[in-house]
Amino acid sequence: MALRVACIGGGPGGLFFSTLFKQTVPDAEVVLFERNQATDAFGFGVVFSDATLRRINDADPVVLNGLRDYGTHWDDIEVWLKGERKSFTGNGMAAINRKTLLQLMQDRATDAGVDLRFGEYVPDLAALEGFDVIVGADGANSSTREQLGDSLGHTAETATAKFIWFGTSHRFKGMTFVHRKSEFGNFAVHGYPISDELSTFIVETDEETWRRAGLDEFDVSQPPGPSDLKTQRFLEKLFAEDIAGEPLVANNSRWANFRTRRTRSWHKGNVVLLGDAVHTAHFSVGSGTKMAMEDAISLVREIADHQDDLELAFSNYEAERQPQVAKIQNQARGGLSWWEHFARYYDSFDPTQFTFHFFSRSIDIDKIRQRDAGLVAAVEADWLQRHGSEPLDTPLAAGNVRFSGRLLSLRNYGGHPALSGPGGSIALTTDPAAAGGNTGLLVTAPDTEDGLAASFRELPARAAAIVIQGGTPFTRTLLSEEVRLGRGLTSVVVDDRGAVSALTQVLSGRTDAVATVAQEDSDA
Repeated sequence: MALRVACIGGGPGGLFFSTLFKQTVPDAEVVLFERNQATDAFGFGVVFSDATLRRINDADPVVLNGLRDYGTHWDDIEVWLKGERKSFTGNGMAAINRKTLLQLMQDRATDAGVDLRFGEYVPDLAALEGFDVIVGADGANSSTREQLGDSLGHTAETATAKFIWFGTSHRFKGMTFVHRKSEFGNFAVHGYPISDELSTFIVETDEETWRRAGLDEFDVSQPPGPSDLKTQRFLEKLFAEDIAGEPLVANNSRWANFRTRRTRSWHKGNVVLLGDAVHTAHFSVGSGTKMAMEDAISLVREIADHQDDLELAFSNYEAERQPQVAKIQNQARGGLSWWEHFARYYDSFDPTQFTFHFFSRSIDIDKIRQRDAGLVAAVEADWLQRHGSEPLDTPLAAGNVRFSGRLLSLRNYGGHPALSGPGGSIALTTDPAAAGGNTGLLVTAPDTEDGLAASFRELPARAAAIVIQGGTPFTRTLLSEEVRLGRGLTSVVVDDRGAVSALTQVLSGRTDAVATVAQEDSDA
């Protein structure tokens, strides 16, 4: 008996799943329900990196052909701030207008034999009782997921930064990050071309700046549709020079806080979820659509191979996709954190170091060098001009000791910790009240971000150095940046990831120095 499959949600993930399943199991009945009309599309562009498209293109060429015929491609990423423009090449990426991509995918689904039903909302899964499989691809605010209840183990973490999504008739050359400091605070743009006539224009800021600028007046609780016109006019004026006086284009444009969604189980009974319904990753990594489409590829294969054992099919799907999604989400957290703190970096760094700090948030200096040796050379030359020495050979003052380099050791002398290196050593205490001009403080970073606020409160006003151990690379970095950028103290991170990692951290300004635990002490 032919399988009956219902897919709820007509975004790229749902359309891709429905098309692939009908192609893979031709005798199946595949019906897609989408509450909006076929011509409705919220948002502007969809971005894919060259490196991530292979699996999708192998499954079906709809994206490949769409990008070729209607999309835009670039290799350079640019950062604009303080009157300077910095470039990072070797980053092949492409984008397409979301509305165009959806139309192409709708046509592809129709050609494959999918029954597309637009303007049909499924408020109750009981209405789909006759279907063997129900796929929830209805986005981050998934009604399907909510109907399955708390047993899925769904969580959502809300970021502190505010963002709003516009388009602009100004055409950027490629992915462009624009930073402006207004009288109210800092604003930043993610801009990139999506057609010959339009670019995506996403703006981020912190909540205090947003409120000071009076941009908190729009009622975001009203149904989708109306856009925040006051914000539109404000941003058109603020970024007028960067978009050559061109207007912004609104499409359900309203401020929000990004929510990172994670879900322990992606299925219940004959209902299975994919894409944003079960996982999201900050748009700075450009992976939301890609992840949904890769979910679809895996889910189609498993259901097709195990039509008589859906529990096995769904379990296999989760076992394959959950670790891959978790990896991207972990990478995206570092990117999201950067956008939560970009005003601090803007105020602390010159354009060259700011740019390197931005690009090294997820990859180290050697990988950046492979893509763009010129960028790394410029960053190293900038450091040399400012300090007169290579980064890891630059002297560092800590209390009454002047270390002759930035690679140090955390040692234990008779039960008393000390920071040692070429030039001497300083005593460390674990008591913030005992730290002082010639005594450093040894702190342990928390394992999660939740513990950072408490760690910040324990930082002293004065110390020869703050030496940060434990935690994770991410929490150590955030604590280190609070020490050196927020408090003006010398920061030393204990890290055993090697010289390349140490060079990246020092050159980017994430820490003043890197220490390793002395071998004889760690073995004791």
